[in-house]
Amino acid sequence: MKFTRYCRSLLSTPAMAVERYGKSHQSGADIAMVDLEDSVPPTRKEEARRLAEEFFALPSTKLARSAVRINTLSGPEGLRDLIAISRYRVKPDLVLVPMTESPRDIEIAAGALGADCPETEFLAVVETPLGIEHAPAIAAAGHRLRGLVFGSADYAFAVGARLSWDALAHARARVVNSARAVGVEAMDAPFFEVTDLDGLRREAGLARDFGFSGKIAIHPRQLPLINETFSPDEELLARARRVVEAGLENGRSVTVVDGVMVGMPFFEASQRLIEQFDPAGTDEPRRSAGPHHPQHRPHGRPQGHAPTDTPTHSTEK
Repeated sequence: MKFTRYCRSLLSTPAMAVERYGKSHQSGADIAMVDLEDSVPPTRKEEARRLAEEFFALPSTKLARSAVRINTLSGPEGLRDLIAISRYRVKPDLVLVPMTESPRDIEIAAGALGADCPETEFLAVVETPLGIEHAPAIAAAGHRLRGLVFGSADYAFAVGARLSWDALAHARARVVNSARAVGVEAMDAPFFEVTDLDGLRREAGLARDFGFSGKIAIHPRQLPLINETFSPDEELLARARRVVEAGLENGRSVTVVDGVMVGMPFFEASQRLIEQFDPAGTDEPRRSAGPHHPQHRPHGRPQGHAPTDTPTHSTEK
């Protein structure tokens, strides 16, 4: 099982809801996103672009990333969004590209932002039958693509399926496999019943077990449960500390921890787990003046926020 702080959770705020901008950044979501797409009426798109610029000037807590969902690139609004974003004083860490159906969509977005946003990364929202069909190619679209996001509602409507886990299991599995095959993240669609926390717990657990990195939230009350589900528990962290300690003691040669033989891959995975999730190391404030600075990742493997392999398969939550 893999864990990462890069995208356990994402909370969307409508661009027109300026009064909620600050709360979004302080919500505890790994990704705080302002939305220019579905939540904005067609007649107010230009106003939304102007307002959204202020979203990125606000401070975020801990390791939160700022993001924006643009309009689809099959129409002019998406290109207008990208042009506006390229001129923002503070650039977003991430751009979500909806209705992605080919690698070309990501190439267009990266090209439109150009040299003005060299460190902005992308998440491709896969939510159409063609997008699911082309998911492997989309996931390999380039080193600035950090992951795939499954859009269950639009996909279910397009194929005439029920909006249930079983009905959409094939599409979800294809998204996860496509992402993991090239070493990028996979985020699951929202759970739309805001007050049903038991249902959210069940679906988030299924998504984690499927291999998703995280899940989108549609309300702040969902965030604690989502973050908990996609984080290692204390038992797993304690084991990781023991593995790292054993590796330091024996020069990282093969040894036995808790009756299990471990070697270099276990030491490295345990170290990454501790670096991202040990409570003593998660309280550092994050920037308010610009995006983080990812390094180039060959073969699609993220660096600095790579998915973390747990050192055993016997401690799943």
